[in-house]
Amino acid sequence: MKKYVLTEETKEWNGATLYRIRAVRDIPEIGVKAGDLGGWIASEKNLDQDGNAWVSGDAWVYGNAWVYGDARVSGDAWVYGNARVYGDAVIDSSEKIFWASSVGSERDTLTAYLTQDGDIEVTRGCFRGTLDEFEKAVRSRHSGTRYEEEYLGLIEFIRLRFRDVVKPK
Repeated sequence: MKKYVLTEETKEWNGATLYRIRAVRDIPEIGVKAGDLGGWIASEKNLDQDGNAWVSGDAWVYGNAWVYGDARVSGDAWVYGNARVYGDAVIDSSEKIFWASSVGSERDTLTAYLTQDGDIEVTRGCFRGTLDEFEKAVRSRHSGTRYEEEYLGLIEFIRLRFRDVVKPK
């Protein structure tokens, strides 16, 4: 059963048409009621109809980006490109997500985002875990290769990028 529909309210951005979404059923886990307006997506390929994933406020999701699982994108966040946001991710501004495309041995997308618990989570291919877990996996799997250097450079950049938004533990 669908949880949202695209409304006729649109925005144009950089050649893309974004549609405001409207809930067609309650999603009590996140406080959404049938009829509530959500954020903006380019197509149903950007937001899963299953699970509790939701886009709200003035958030935009477009391109090949996909929001699913229990992820929430809100505020003025923009999620686009090949980003994948899922799990317990909460993206309420563009400073809480980062992705890089065409990286690693498979030349795929790496996405890093802030979780509800204030941790940095990384997804890359079949890997999903914290930034520290990702670094450990990279050092183990790609030791001494150019991919290790590439990933370690991205890991350092991610730490720098998120330094002002990560909650101290």
